[in-house]
Amino acid sequence: MGMVTKATDKFQLCIDACVKCTQACYECFDACLKETDVTKRKKCLFILMECAKMCETSVALMSMNGHQAYEYCELCGKICAKCAQECGVMEDEHCKKCAAICKDCADECIKVSST
Repeated sequence: MGMVTKATDKFQLCIDACVKCTQACYECFDACLKETDVTKRKKCLFILMECAKMCETSVALMSMNGHQAYEYCELCGKICAKCAQECGVMEDEHCKKCAAICKDCADECIKVSST
């Protein structure tokens, strides 16, 4: 449910998924930086930041019931899916957890963008 109006109710599940994904990506980014093979994680680190920022922007647009919210959700879904793929390649538990959260977010974003 929206915080102050019902205008964003249609987005609420996606907003929640994006907020969770943002947190997961930032936590995973921090954990990856502490790994001994950080240089091998360059591609993963970049997509983690891109995913987190895209989720943040999408949350803002959905929260204001923005005109481009659906388009941003579509792109957010693609970026989250790519992040899930990159994190899924890693063997660490934190990357596997992040991959699952990104996948869930991607699914929710795609669902919203196709309505």
